[in-house]
Amino acid sequence: MDLAALKRDWTGFEFDTAEFEVTEQQMLDFAISCGETEARFTDPSHEDFRAPTTFTAKFSGRRMLPEEFPQLSRRGFDAGKCVEALAPVRAGDRLTGTSTIHDIFEKTGRSGTMIFIVHRMEFRNQSDEVVSIVDWRMVQQP
Repeated sequence: MDLAALKRDWTGFEFDTAEFEVTEQQMLDFAISCGETEARFTDPSHEDFRAPTTFTAKFSGRRMLPEEFPQLSRRGFDAGKCVEALAPVRAGDRLTGTSTIHDIFEKTGRSGTMIFIVHRMEFRNQSDEVVSIVDWRMVQQP
């Protein structure tokens, strides 16, 4: 497999867009499930009530990879998420999540060669403000 060509051809490729309505109940449920105790995340009457900073990691689009993306292996696994919170997410927000392949890289470990694919989902609110970026790392072993 030519990893350099794979990276050149697919990095930055936009392949999915999804819409999400943010509700107060979703925000509360997420905060409680994460063990959040700070009032601005758990009390809707708080003057700065907002979703916890990792809230957008709960959303996913319709596809994890582009339809035409080459199958590298029959198995893979989730290697974690990184959330960059840029602005508050509030009840009533309408978020648009756009998915791209952000990066592709290789690492070698005890189990051999692993290909990491970073699926980036950028979230914008109804004012077109970027509120969050979620990078999801997938590992595949060729």
